[in-house]
Amino acid sequence: MQLAGKVAFITGAGSGIGKATALLFAQEGAKVVVLATTREEIDQTVLQIQELGGEALAVDADISKPREVERAVKQAIENFGQLDIVFANAGINGVWAPIEELSADDWDKTINVNLRGTFLTLKYTFPHLKEKGGAMLVTSSVNGTRVFKGERIAYSCTKAGQVVLVKSLAVDFAKHGVRINAICPGAIETKIDDSTDAVDVEEVGLPVEYPEGRTPLNKGVANHVAQLALFLASDSASHITGTEVWIDGAETLVM
Repeated sequence: MQLAGKVAFITGAGSGIGKATALLFAQEGAKVVVLATTREEIDQTVLQIQELGGEALAVDADISKPREVERAVKQAIENFGQLDIVFANAGINGVWAPIEELSADDWDKTINVNLRGTFLTLKYTFPHLKEKGGAMLVTSSVNGTRVFKGERIAYSCTKAGQVVLVKSLAVDFAKHGVRINAICPGAIETKIDDSTDAVDVEEVGLPVEYPEGRTPLNKGVANHVAQLALFLASDSASHITGTEVWIDGAETLVM
């Protein structure tokens, strides 16, 4: 029970990495605030946590909107009285396209959800961690940190920006006993591809032939990332802050 007595606030917790992490954190003793835009999904996550004997609160909110994030944090505090762990995990792939095919609206939507949403999540939760310390996590990606493909420019810019945000905040947060790190997954079996709109992507970049099997460990699953999140949120990672941690099964060593 590594997280006994703690309250975790997880965005994008209706599916994929967020859901797997919410379930794992609950198993480790945390009360979990389960946040996403789809009510049906977060209600299902909460039900599963309750079936495990845990406590959870479902909050539907759009992380790109300040008032909705403020409301979500207020609900969390009203229900559980504290926040100890924050996982800014929600995000979309958005439109992947050559720059001439990418509209300003496409760009803005990806930036607003991924980067603005992360900023707002950290901004409104941090005041509730700074008095007694805690851990913050951000889901970034290998895209924008190790892999750079022209059709993914909006997505990659948000992922690179998240790492800069983490590093920029780490020193200031440290004096309050708050750690913050970025998790950078490679290919993980989640539903994020449902948020991808690919347009003429074959026109960008160079053709690459991957080795059979592609990576030594092949495609990861959400629970792989959840286990990393648990470590970084726990006291076992008490001296780790301001860094990015890649979890890709060596995928980016052969890309």
